[in-house]
Amino acid sequence: MDYLYYLFVVLGFLAVILFVEGVYLAWNAYKGPEARRIERRLRAMSASASDASNLKLIKQRLLAQTPGMERLMLHIPRVHQLDRFLMQSGLPLTVARFIGLTLLAIVAGLVLALFLNLPMFFVLAAGALFGVLPWLYVKRAIYNRLSSIEQQFPEALDLMGRAMLAGHAFPSALKMVGDEMPEPVAAEFRIVFDEINYGISVQDALINLTKRVPSTDVGYFVISVLIQRETGGNLAELLGNLSKLIRERLKLLGQVRVLATEGRLSAQILTVLPFALAFVINLINPKFLSVLWTDPAGLKMVGVALLMMVVGVIWMWRIVKIRV
Repeated sequence: MDYLYYLFVVLGFLAVILFVEGVYLAWNAYKGPEARRIERRLRAMSASASDASNLKLIKQRLLAQTPGMERLMLHIPRVHQLDRFLMQSGLPLTVARFIGLTLLAIVAGLVLALFLNLPMFFVLAAGALFGVLPWLYVKRAIYNRLSSIEQQFPEALDLMGRAMLAGHAFPSALKMVGDEMPEPVAAEFRIVFDEINYGISVQDALINLTKRVPSTDVGYFVISVLIQRETGGNLAELLGNLSKLIRERLKLLGQVRVLATEGRLSAQILTVLPFALAFVINLINPKFLSVLWTDPAGLKMVGVALLMMVVGVIWMWRIVKIRV
């Protein structure tokens, strides 16, 4: 009897251990770090594939985490353009999550304005302003990511050129950049290499790169490689010359940005100053500015002032934004 008891305890212990290990392996297979990394790469690869034959080779990028929400997202006009916009930011956002965050921000703005007992015009304006914040956040992430790729791109081209001079083929040079360069440029070259390995043509893989990374330098690189594959020539020397050209452009762009800093700072100060001044005056004497939202003429004045400020901000932004 004692032997059966101990045997039962041992078997129960083993059953619990195996159950815990099975739960862990199941979680790791679907939600673990390796599964997430593979899912990110597969979703990134399919974000810009345009050929129907290519779509059969790679996993579709999901617009939502659930099938029902996925079908609902597909009914939104131009949803794939929004998906590509999110993909360019490098953020782990699906279309459904981005739309959910936007709706949540709009509700937060409306609730905050109602809590402050503001007029209906300002309530709607607060909702619209908060609703734009997720889009601005993604736009800023895209700008930062593209800036990082542009700074790293000359080094990547030099590495490819040296690899090809050493006798490596073009796909091997892509793999070396993906393995040895820092993020985010390494991730993009790994995606190009994986697409070529999965059977997508070099031309389609490079075109997909330009869709994921809408940069002028990347466009020059893709066009140069495609022309060289059609006409022939020394690709290593071509990549070296292109790297030198990009470095000179970035140097000139840095000088232009330094010269335009004063205008950019003036635009930021003139944009923030009216709101800061109105906030301080409202704290000191709340009745002084109350006429702006209690009188119909005051509301018209506020609307005209905001419209002129928007026009001025856009105008100054276009002045200080110089393409090189």
